Formats: sequence, C-alpha cells, structure tokens
Amino acid sequence: MEFLLDTHIILWTMFKPYNLSQKAIDILCNSKNKFYYSIASMWEIAIKHRKHPQVITRSGTEFMHFCEAMGFIKLPIDDRHVCALETLHEKEENKGHADPFDRILLAQAKGDGMTLITHDDKFSLYDEPYIYLV
Repeated sequence: MEFLLDTHIILWTMFKPYNLSQKAIDILCNSKNKFYYSIASMWEIAIKHRKHPQVITRSGTEFMHFCEAMGFIKLPIDDRHVCALETLHEKEENKGHADPFDRILLAQAKGDGMTLITHDDKFSLYDEPYIYLV
C-alpha cells in the first residue's frame, strides 16, 4: 500500500517513537508498504523551525534528509493536488478547520489515491476515505 505520512507522524518517528501507536508501528515496519512525505511537510517544518527553533529543533532541510534516509519518497505539490483540494468533502461541523498544511496533505492523498496516516483527529471532520487515524 502507499501511504502519505502526516508531518507529526514523521516527527514522532524522528524524535518520539514512543508516541506512535502500535497500529502506526505495524504499518511503518511493513516492508510491502511505500511511504511518502510531502514537500508541504518540509515547508511547514521550515516555517515552524524559523519561528520556534527551541520547539522545532530541526530545519526543513534536516527534515528532508531524515525522510530520505528513512527511504520515504518525496511528493511534490502538483496541479492535480490543488484540483483535489477543491473537491474535499467536509462535514458541516468542519467549517472552522482551515489549516492549509492539513488540507493540502489530504488533497495530495486524495489526488494520488494514497492513504494519509495521521493521529490528528481534526481529519475526522472530513468525509474522505483517504484518512487513516492511528
């Protein structure tokens, strides 16, 4: 299976593997799976590192190097992802969730037929089959 990893799943893999659920560990350890990281995640880390280097201690470039060392595949943002962004099905109670990084990650998963692995329950506010909460 092909999985797009949410930013915090990658950060937990890097720094706090004890935060990963057993379901997430099982998926990550399955050699039959392919894992992708989004350029949006790298961008998010670069922004947050610049604003709060004491909290996000690695730069976007270091994040990218870690992803590559782990064998994760880089997923650029493409026009098909922006088109998919416009088709996301939101539940009525989701009108307040506007995190652009979350939305583009979900759109990338949808646009490429992948499953987004996340622990962020805000994704349950979308009516999309591309989300796997771990």
